[in-house]
Amino acid sequence: MTIVTSGLDTSAPEYAARRAAMLARLGELADEHAKAVAGGGPKYVERHRARGKLLARERIELLLDPDSPFLELSPLAAWGTEYPVGASVVTGIGVVEGVACVINANDPTVRGGASNPWTLRKSLRAADIALRNRLPLINLVESGGADLPAQKEIFIPGGQVFRDLTRLSAAGVPTIALVFGNSTAGGAYVPGMSDHVVMVKDRAKVFLGGPPLVRVATGEEADDESLGGADMHARTSGLADYLAADEHDALRIGRRIVARLNRRRPGPASAPAPPPLYDEDELLGIVPEDLKVPFDPREVVARIVDGSDFDEFKPLYGPSLVTGWAALHGHPIGILANARGVLFGEESRKAAQFIQLADRSRTPLVFLQNTTGYMVGREYERDGIIKHGAMMINAVSNSTVPHITIVMGASYGAGNYGMCGRAYDPRFLFSWPSARSAVMGPAQLAGVLSIVGRAAAEARGQVYDEEADAAMRQAVEAQVEAESLPFFLSGRLYDDGVIDPRDTRTVLGLCLSVIGDAPAEPSGYGVFRM
Repeated sequence: MTIVTSGLDTSAPEYAARRAAMLARLGELADEHAKAVAGGGPKYVERHRARGKLLARERIELLLDPDSPFLELSPLAAWGTEYPVGASVVTGIGVVEGVACVINANDPTVRGGASNPWTLRKSLRAADIALRNRLPLINLVESGGADLPAQKEIFIPGGQVFRDLTRLSAAGVPTIALVFGNSTAGGAYVPGMSDHVVMVKDRAKVFLGGPPLVRVATGEEADDESLGGADMHARTSGLADYLAADEHDALRIGRRIVARLNRRRPGPASAPAPPPLYDEDELLGIVPEDLKVPFDPREVVARIVDGSDFDEFKPLYGPSLVTGWAALHGHPIGILANARGVLFGEESRKAAQFIQLADRSRTPLVFLQNTTGYMVGREYERDGIIKHGAMMINAVSNSTVPHITIVMGASYGAGNYGMCGRAYDPRFLFSWPSARSAVMGPAQLAGVLSIVGRAAAEARGQVYDEEADAAMRQAVEAQVEAESLPFFLSGRLYDDGVIDPRDTRTVLGLCLSVIGDAPAEPSGYGVFRM
């Protein structure tokens, strides 16, 4: 039998404590998401509505097929920075006329929709997802351009936005711009470089230089409408393909454009999908509050894969890493999940072989991270942990099947790399609220600095200041702990969002569905025994 048998005791005090801790973190997550949804706050939201305009998320809702899901990406972008949570733009994946699309919507209630450095990074990530998964990109445009005080961080890298639009088009990925308001200066190139352009009458304004700049540069007097209004672009310049009567009409036209794209999925259709045998709600009580305490990832697998059916690969070898085959919403997957945190040589060789097998069968890989890194020490160095870890990282790096990563707990050191962290370009990466990620654990990092400082003092013949050392260790631990939290990391776009563990199956299912829109890449190598 390949059905996972759960050993989770939901009546145990440990389970109750873990569940309570996770629910508390989810409450904090809801509070942070609420900040992004609030946009610029009541004052600016009401001002926007008074102008007869829809909010960014309302535009998205009307664009999408009724009752279809929307997978929002990077909702905590800019968290912990001087800029508002969400970075004045909403990005995500949704279904329009039966076609999965990437949507990028400016939020004009936040500083007029002006782009800050995190807006740029968030938009570039959305374009990258569109290109890699061959998903049409729809820009819902209303932006005042660059946040000028931050121009030094935006202007030069910002050119990639326009480059990406041309590359998407060259790759046969449709790009659509629905312009609801300002799209000026460099922003004028968003409609200028899109395949399809819709502008709202008496609302959309697209020009390289607005009336004040034109007056200063040329002495010419011009008003917004004659210079770059929607009617002019529809009748005279030809930049607008469609002139919409209002915002609702623009969204209707946008849906019709997608309907006429003649998109056909190249990927295989998913098979019927029986639900897991165990309640997804029980995922709340699996991860310990103290990440040094191991947990069995099979308990997670049993609650996310179809029918809780999991064919484990090499179950008796390298037990600190669980590998095996399953299906999720009908999509075949291979799973690599950390069982005891530390990766040894056996686990590394096992992972490399399993990844190669997945590559040959063109099976997407899901990485469930809870790792403290590769094992250190004299015995392990002599046994070749460096080359074994390098073998695993090589396999991850050169595997050509899609990878999706979920950070459930710890993600420290090179274990982050071997388990397909952000630097290894997974198609998608999401974190649970229990996740932590850093070069090493806070106590270990502070301890290393203490040892180095003590050795330096001894080399100089000085007496080591124990009181200062204790203060340093405390400060370093606090800093590393704060900088390893999922909100901090998600705010810097090191993941695509922090998700409720109970949503893991749904999120993975949506990701696997859109991954099927991209053509399969050839395998980079054959299979050889490790």
